[in-house]
Amino acid sequence: MQIQQALAAACSALGLERLDAQLLLLHALGRPQNDRAWLVAHDSDPLAPDAEMRYINLTRRRAAGTPLAYLTGQREFYGLTLQVDARVLDPRPDTETLVDWALEHLAPQGSVVDLGTGSGAIALALKSQRPQARVEAVDTSPEALAVAQANAQRLTLDVAFHAGNWLQGLQQKFDLIVSNPPYIAEGDPHLDQLGHEPQMALSSGHDGLDAIRTIVAQAPDRLQRGGWLLLEHGWDQAQAVRALLAQAGYTEVQSRQDLAGIERCSGGRWMPT
Repeated sequence: MQIQQALAAACSALGLERLDAQLLLLHALGRPQNDRAWLVAHDSDPLAPDAEMRYINLTRRRAAGTPLAYLTGQREFYGLTLQVDARVLDPRPDTETLVDWALEHLAPQGSVVDLGTGSGAIALALKSQRPQARVEAVDTSPEALAVAQANAQRLTLDVAFHAGNWLQGLQQKFDLIVSNPPYIAEGDPHLDQLGHEPQMALSSGHDGLDAIRTIVAQAPDRLQRGGWLLLEHGWDQAQAVRALLAQAGYTEVQSRQDLAGIERCSGGRWMPT
């Protein structure tokens, strides 16, 4: 089978997007993920039998719903190549909205903690852009922390990682607290489509807001005066999250839109009187 035939079969027979098919073929061939031009230049080359079998297995798993990042073992996020697997959520491009907003409030030598860090995507992106800042990250999952710490070591980014439940156990105060916590309601049918990802990082109570309620309540004790709490949430939760922030006494409460124009992040400033 030639390269062009293998790609065509993955797209037509299995219904894969062409980009996914190309990235999986590059992975099966042991080539860099940014080498799609090589596939075009060698589209008539035959696939070796072992590469063909690897590719067939990968495309079938992708068609069955396994995230692309779990199959290739990596995900690009905010200019960083992260290693990811089924121990952590697959970082979404929309979460870069939260990073952009956080950078607006993180001074060059400021301090920030990322709650529920998973692969470390948010914390590592912030550290890469603010190398002199104090960046810390928390997760309750030892498996997730292992992934995040491995990413930090490979990228040589100095982030302090802690095992814990949100802000419990942290002693220092921060200029900024950020989090992409679980926010899908229990029983939501979308969870069935996300069965390959860790469920504890996805759902949070009957309305999906339990983790956000906890963070909103805990954050004032760990924020410097004038510090910001910024949260990612579901596509239809912005109004509810803004209400939680306002009720808890945060000021300048507002939301930010993601790449699709959906209010994806909400936050507020802690300015006690």
